[in-house]
Amino acid sequence: MKRYKEHHLQQPITPDLLMSPSDRDENELDIDYPEERGNWTGKLDFLLSCIGYCVGLGNVWRFPYRAYTNGGGAFLIPYFIMLAICGIPLFFMELSLGQFSSLGPLAVWRISPLFKGVGMGMLFIVALVAIYYNMIIAYVLFYLFASLTSSLPWEHCGNVWNTDLCLDHHVIRANNSALPINISNTVSPSEEYWSRYVLHIQGSSGIGDPGQIQWKLCLCLLLSWTIVYLCILKGVKSSGKVVYFTATFPYLILIMLLIRGVTLDGAWIGIKFYLTPQFDHLLSSKVWIEAALQIFYSLGVGFGGLLTFASYNTFHQNIYRDTFIVTLGNAFTSILAGFAIFSVLGYMSKELGVPVDQVAKAGPGLAFVVYPQAMTMLPLSPFWSFLFFFMLLTLGLDSQFAFMETIVTAITDEFPYYLRPKKAFFSAIMCTVLFLLGLILTTDGGMYWLVLLDDYSAGFGLLVLVITFSLVVSRVYGIKNFCRDIQMMLGFKPAIYFKACWSFLTPVTLLSLLSYSVIKYQPSQYGNYKFPLWSEALGILMGLVSCMMIPIGMLVAVLKEEGTLWERIRQASRPSMHWGPSLEENRTGMYVNTLAGSQSPKPLMVHMRKYGGITSYENTAIEVDKEIEEESMM
Repeated sequence: MKRYKEHHLQQPITPDLLMSPSDRDENELDIDYPEERGNWTGKLDFLLSCIGYCVGLGNVWRFPYRAYTNGGGAFLIPYFIMLAICGIPLFFMELSLGQFSSLGPLAVWRISPLFKGVGMGMLFIVALVAIYYNMIIAYVLFYLFASLTSSLPWEHCGNVWNTDLCLDHHVIRANNSALPINISNTVSPSEEYWSRYVLHIQGSSGIGDPGQIQWKLCLCLLLSWTIVYLCILKGVKSSGKVVYFTATFPYLILIMLLIRGVTLDGAWIGIKFYLTPQFDHLLSSKVWIEAALQIFYSLGVGFGGLLTFASYNTFHQNIYRDTFIVTLGNAFTSILAGFAIFSVLGYMSKELGVPVDQVAKAGPGLAFVVYPQAMTMLPLSPFWSFLFFFMLLTLGLDSQFAFMETIVTAITDEFPYYLRPKKAFFSAIMCTVLFLLGLILTTDGGMYWLVLLDDYSAGFGLLVLVITFSLVVSRVYGIKNFCRDIQMMLGFKPAIYFKACWSFLTPVTLLSLLSYSVIKYQPSQYGNYKFPLWSEALGILMGLVSCMMIPIGMLVAVLKEEGTLWERIRQASRPSMHWGPSLEENRTGMYVNTLAGSQSPKPLMVHMRKYGGITSYENTAIEVDKEIEEESMM
């Protein structure tokens, strides 16, 4: 008995938290752990990925049109005010949450399991957007290949797809430049090429009659998904390298188009039309709402892409600096794109002898009708056309990378043991499924379905999710706790500007946007075609499904808890035991207690004994511990 006691004294039991890897039992090392998520491999991977994600097709075909219809240069005043109130705070909040937890849009809701449905709703919206967004990239690929000719196919009438209404405007101007042209009852060659040849929309009577698959579009869609898959094959390790080209090259092309545009005769007519301030518009609430909507959708907040990208950062990445670089860079790009677009439109209006507002359009009409027509009026038109569509391709691919990475990351984070080792295979499955779902967009009536998805997939449902997201972080989790987490990451607390926006200004702005979208609701329309009631109901259902994910997630979370209903709700709304930094060395302060095997009343001192030394960030953690002790004594 004495020998047993001596032996027992010679073999003290070391708490698990204080053991080094070499001290652990060999059998413990046989435990299966999920494969590492990985991180960005280059210093600029994250920054360029965010720039590529935010700077997309909307900067080229939505902002310029929205600016000139809402006061011209005066529109920049509400635009930058809404950027400060709504855009920058939401952007920083999403990045902070992703980087702190190193988790995707689903698993990140360990912060408050009761609201995991918000992440589910985000995934549903991103999947719908990814389906039709890649179809737009397929259109761009089609035009890109069509530009590889000596003469652009939409330059003249007389093709098999043209009708008697087709009018070759630049030929008539060349024959008699002194006479004005009445274009009210005519159709340009580029418009008929788009609608009758590319879309073959004459083969469909409406959204309920999709017609046949256009195999030329189907192959372009297949190519588009293949490119996306190859670029995300190895996750952020591969897409992070691709963005070095896709995020920077559009700026080179945009500058080339801008220089070419401002040197054209009549360019300043378009630029004046674009920027002439009309300050009386600022008295209209519509202008302020339009500015907020432009900021909201241009930055891509609420889709989960920013959160996903930030989750692959190192714990102490300076996302505070990155937030201002990306948001201000995005605004600058939108303004720059306006100059490039309207300089060409000004030249086009002078050549045709019509006002700028008769040639200016937004959305696909600008990218696939108006600008291609303008290209036919320039020397070396195939060259400039190729550059323009190659720019659109790189702009679109960056955003599509983010959508797919969001979906794949979110699901693999939920099932890390099974899916992370097979991430490439899982990505292939997701790309294949979304490609098959998008086949309806390649039919004769595919444009009707694309318009429906564009109008409703990320409409009021996304606003509801983002409002819930911001309120959960600021009210349920608490601004004080959130700022404490940011201090642990960055070494400083956010300024009072961010606290004021997160607490009041941003939620109020978002609620105003939601109210405006409901009050000013207008049924979808494509040209003169009005969508039937059943399609409108289907579109509204898309938005409602994403919203319904919230109560469904609440029900699941409550059923997992024990106690009375109120006790279950309170417990489910609190952060789970697994919430916090993903790596042990980053779990300083209060988060050490949540590590497996933690038994120490002084969690920070245990952490220091295990990992050694005190870094500047751990000094911050010491201050946090003191704050917690002071709060508990009060």
